[in-house]
Amino acid sequence: MEKEILQLFSNLTERDREIQYESYEELMKIMQEPVDWTYAVWEQLVQALTYKDGHMRALAAQFLCALAAKSDPEERVLEDFLKIWAVTYDENTATARNTLQAIWKIGLAGQVQRDLVISYLAKRFQTCLDEKHPTLIRYDIVVSFKKLYDATNNSKVLDIVKRLIEEEQDMKYKKKYRAAIR
Repeated sequence: MEKEILQLFSNLTERDREIQYESYEELMKIMQEPVDWTYAVWEQLVQALTYKDGHMRALAAQFLCALAAKSDPEERVLEDFLKIWAVTYDENTATARNTLQAIWKIGLAGQVQRDLVISYLAKRFQTCLDEKHPTLIRYDIVVSFKKLYDATNNSKVLDIVKRLIEEEQDMKYKKKYRAAIR
């Protein structure tokens, strides 16, 4: 693995939040294209999903989602999806939301991955009412569907989220969710 990439990952543990953020941004930018070092970091990232530090859990989940999208020819994400998904239920709301907002990227990897993400997002939309912050969860899910639709231009994705939005009982939130998919 290149020294530059190793340094960026190392910078994520720096005390200086600005250095952390710049490294995060650079890594996410790099991962928008296929990379050849996915499996050099994969297991470490999977382990980081359970670290004490919520920030590190969120970073690990976001990186795994980004790597799965373009750089997972072995489809390891299928084996580790539930570990990533578990972070969407994190006790730390920011950690959970950051993961939920990134998980749609897994759906870019292929049809099996897309079907998996869609089914989990749809089920969560329907079952999250007893969770803390259900309207935020639902909003993040709607936005995830929209991003997946925008990236794939798959009209089935948009049809599913529209059906889910119609299940919302509160007109205020229904309007908000509809606006998010425009």
